[in-house]
Amino acid sequence: MRKVDLLFTHGPVHTGDPARTRATSLAVTGGRITAVGHDEVRELIGPETEVVDLRGKLLIPGFQDAHIHAVYGGVELAECDLTGTVGVDDYLTRVRDFADAHPDRTWITGSGWSMESFEGGLPTRQLLDSVVPDRPVYLVNRDHHGAWANTRALELAGLTKESADPADGRIEREADGTPSGVLQEGATKLVARLLPPSTAADRLAGLLRAQSLLHSLGITGWQDALLGVFNGQPDPADAYLTAAREGTLTARVTGALWWERDRGAEQIPELVARREELTHGRFRADRIKIMQDGIAENFTAAMTSPYLDSCGCVTANTGLSFVDPVALRSHVTELDALGFHVHFHALGDRAVREALDAVEAARAANGRRATRHHLAHLQVVHPDDLARFAEVGAIANIQPLWAAHEPQMDELTIPFLGPERAAWQYPFGSLLRAGATLAAGSDWPVSSPDPIAGIHVAVNRMEPEATDDRVFLPEQRLDLATALAAYTAGAAHANGVDEAGSLQAGLLADLVVLDRDVFTAPPEEIAEAKVVRTYVGGELVHAAE
Repeated sequence: MRKVDLLFTHGPVHTGDPARTRATSLAVTGGRITAVGHDEVRELIGPETEVVDLRGKLLIPGFQDAHIHAVYGGVELAECDLTGTVGVDDYLTRVRDFADAHPDRTWITGSGWSMESFEGGLPTRQLLDSVVPDRPVYLVNRDHHGAWANTRALELAGLTKESADPADGRIEREADGTPSGVLQEGATKLVARLLPPSTAADRLAGLLRAQSLLHSLGITGWQDALLGVFNGQPDPADAYLTAAREGTLTARVTGALWWERDRGAEQIPELVARREELTHGRFRADRIKIMQDGIAENFTAAMTSPYLDSCGCVTANTGLSFVDPVALRSHVTELDALGFHVHFHALGDRAVREALDAVEAARAANGRRATRHHLAHLQVVHPDDLARFAEVGAIANIQPLWAAHEPQMDELTIPFLGPERAAWQYPFGSLLRAGATLAAGSDWPVSSPDPIAGIHVAVNRMEPEATDDRVFLPEQRLDLATALAAYTAGAAHANGVDEAGSLQAGLLADLVVLDRDVFTAPPEEIAEAKVVRTYVGGELVHAAE
């Protein structure tokens, strides 16, 4: 037998293979796993074999992310970063310092502020005016469904008390109707359209910056959840195609082409052409992203019953369905027939139902095809719809980091949902018990891209280092093996990378070494684990040692 290129020994090795979950050695040849086992695998060592002594460290399949915005995240790393704090004074200091450090920038841009930092989740233009009065400022919030602008930015956009709200968004206003400085959903593009456009070089640099970060977290592949022009943001697809052609794309990437929600089926031929254009090497774009609703915190997530107000009274608002539900069924049926995999943003229970109805219609019209439609976010799922995921063959794409008690949940969400509906949030355990296939993602830069942190929350339903000891809906916790599978085999399945996600002979050698065996540690210590090495196709792409 041919001697192997790379051999890991003195495990443990968590294979993700139900037939044999644990091993102690694994061999790699030509970018693929050659053998998995114990001491017998060491017989494959030859004079050219690189031997990695795990010394008790844990070897697992490479993580995949089923919903991420890597180029956006990488570009934002070079802008004004407001993450890591919820202090208003900290925000303003960072904005002032960034503006002072970049006097040549005509616009001050950045992201990462949290709604929980402000009363009602709404900062004001005057706060930004106090630190940058002479240049326009535009800062996207943590969830990327809203933006905070100063007076100069609003003036340049021509926004006044007479300005109408767009159909897919809302301009927050002061008592007399003057724009207050916050733009929700589609209203963000009223200012974002004026931003200096990023260059192709900026986007490529952002991608490579992001790729380095993601590899350091053990991520070997991902699905970029939005390739297209969105709310003034340029299309990131060119960065992927360039990196794939130049050989600098080391990750395996699937892209979801943006469905323009103000258009209909006439855009489908364009999407077919883009799928052909955007396929090279480790990059392909054969998914379609349909954003069916918004988010709960700004009351745009589509619900089956109305939101409550701050007094607990029923309002007339049930959120927004960005695509007509009847048309959605027709569009998804046509896309399914063309072999596209549809990636839905579905956060409220009505949006979840509308997306499931669309998948069901496609299955009825076209039969059960190999298409892997999936619903991302799933904050509120009506109990009547839990079993439908398995019934229609829709993947449940979860973002576990959001399933915990924290101020945005406790102050800006639960009171406006009411107790019954609040108990339907992020029902990971119920979806699993109902037979759904689980895939996991981060939605970075909305939240941390760290899969280990996400697994920690999926298992504990508490944030790492949480000071609040309440468990968020404990019946929805996942066991560690299931949570890990969602970030490996489940995400690989959603991303269409069938040869990754578990450690079996013949599969791709996409591997991660952790500094400890998380299966032998207490669940509350999962987040303490660190990535030591990351391999894609047997090639080392990150080493912390």
